Amino acid sequence: MGQIEWAMWANEQALASGLILITGGIVATAGQFTQWYFGAYSIAAGVLVCLLEYPRGKRRKGSTMERCGQKYMTSVVKLFGPLTRNYYIRAFLHLALSVPAGFLLATILGTACLAIASGIYLLAAIRGEQWTPVEHKPKELPQVGGTIKQPPRNPPPRPPAEARKKPSEGPEDAAADGSADGAQTNPLPVTDEVV
Repeated sequence: MGQIEWAMWANEQALASGLILITGGIVATAGQFTQWYFGAYSIAAGVLVCLLEYPRGKRRKGSTMERCGQKYMTSVVKLFGPLTRNYYIRAFLHLALSVPAGFLLATILGTACLAIASGIYLLAAIRGEQWTPVEHKPKELPQVGGTIKQPPRNPPPRPPAEARKKPSEGPEDAAADGSADGAQTNPLPVTDEVV
């Protein structure tokens, strides 16, 4: 059984918690809660988390399914180098971003989700995982002559391969079947009687 790649789970959790923080911040700010400025902070923190977590990291084994438009955000995240590649830094950054949003009821769910994502990132960092970008390999176009071996010689419908007559059969093989000209003879007599 393979090992779990914790960073993949932390990425999904952090992206969802960023969206939850944005939603809670919009509710708190639009509703003019008594501490609405925590709602405005939650919108900014949620946008930062979503921008950081949108590009998925490359998996160690297997293929990685990219998100739509991920290649543009990947180049931005790569610019920050070890600040975004190291999961210890991400874990502590998410934990620090979640604390101020915990003082408001509308954003406490996003705070809890982001704290859980921080814990998962810490576990991924302890296990030695780090973020590596998904890089595209240029697709090799198939050679036109290499894919077509030989076109069919007879038109469809074609009989199955085992029922086709082999080209090695000559007149001596046909004589063994019982007819001199290569045609088969019917062992049962057929009569045409019209009633």
